[in-house]
Amino acid sequence: MMKRGSFYVLIGLGSFFLLFLMLDERFGSPLVYQIQPTAAVPHTKQKKIAPKEKLAKIQKPVEVLLLPDTAGVKKKLKPASSEKILEQIISTQRKLISKDMKGYEYPDGKYNISASKLEDLVMEKHGRPVRSLIVTTWRSGSTFFGDILNAHPANYYHYEPLLAFDIVQVRGPPLSSKALKWVKDLLNCEYEDLGEYIDYGKPHPWVFNHNTNLWKQCERHKGVCYDHKFLSSMCKLFPFQSMKLVRLRLRIAQELLADEKLAVRMVLLVRDPRGILQSRKHRDWCPSSPDCFDPALTCADLVSDYKVAVELLKKYPTRFKVIRYEDLSLDPYKHVEELYKFYGLNLHPKTKKFLDSHTKASKGGVSSTFRNSAIAPFHWRTDLEFAEVEGIQEYCTTAMKYWGYVPAMNATHQKEFNPVTNYALK
Repeated sequence: MMKRGSFYVLIGLGSFFLLFLMLDERFGSPLVYQIQPTAAVPHTKQKKIAPKEKLAKIQKPVEVLLLPDTAGVKKKLKPASSEKILEQIISTQRKLISKDMKGYEYPDGKYNISASKLEDLVMEKHGRPVRSLIVTTWRSGSTFFGDILNAHPANYYHYEPLLAFDIVQVRGPPLSSKALKWVKDLLNCEYEDLGEYIDYGKPHPWVFNHNTNLWKQCERHKGVCYDHKFLSSMCKLFPFQSMKLVRLRLRIAQELLADEKLAVRMVLLVRDPRGILQSRKHRDWCPSSPDCFDPALTCADLVSDYKVAVELLKKYPTRFKVIRYEDLSLDPYKHVEELYKFYGLNLHPKTKKFLDSHTKASKGGVSSTFRNSAIAPFHWRTDLEFAEVEGIQEYCTTAMKYWGYVPAMNATHQKEFNPVTNYALK
């Protein structure tokens, strides 16, 4: 009996020490866990490992330092530094751009652009990007036009950079110097002095969210869009920059053409004032601002833009162009191809895909760019009463004559006639 009892005691002691060793192996270190590699080799390429070699691999752990658990909170891995994250974003974006530009036909002397490789168009590599500008006014089709340019996957889009100026037109001092500085800083990818611009974007996401390549990173990494160093680095990666300006009149914007370092290509986008003012009726931010809702001011701007455009065509025949929204809408494929050539861009398949999906049928709200493009410019003929049209025409006789818009004679005529005719810049 005593022998049997001693046997059971020995069994019990052995079990206890075995359990103790197991617990010590599992919970022995409060700060360092022994973690085995988890990346498996594909089954077809697995290499047979000798028992000793296998044992050596198991006994060589990867150490991951965990945060101290002083407050009884579950331990977490230390996050990577913000600088390292930003470096990773920039590195990834650089690779994406390189991929998007594979097979791209560089101008190599065409369109007065000498670029023959990606580095020639990238500011990070001391190149000069193709800078495509749209100058227009509110509700003139610029969102549609801007999205056409932004359909190119290697484009960086400066969407309405003067949003923080509110609903005003910049026609001269004192706003003009500030407006031009903002625009030039953005085109040069210099965000350091643009604190007001960046701060305005914090509660107003549309400052950044039209820039699709940038916004993807803003959504994944909260806060990066408000870091001027990151914005400058990101901007300098892209071979193409586009910008639309709806608050800067052409008399002021022409200074951008005079800057040889920027070498911008500028298009003045014009629309029938009746279409402009009908579209503005649907925007709650417009009626309270004379610059937006007063037909006299709108048409005075159209007259001023016409006179400046005549001079700019003589001075910058290869870098300045005019197009009417109605012409673009009636034959988008033809005009987009011409506009891309003017800007010095190779028509990307994604641009054609954008046109295929955005010009055939209408859907979405008043700001949507999904439109039956042949109908969109002429909604005013049925949406406005003839008395409203007559009131607009009274203030816009000269502007309409300059830009080739036919006046409506009465309510019946308004609903049946073609309001667009030819015009000449002379």
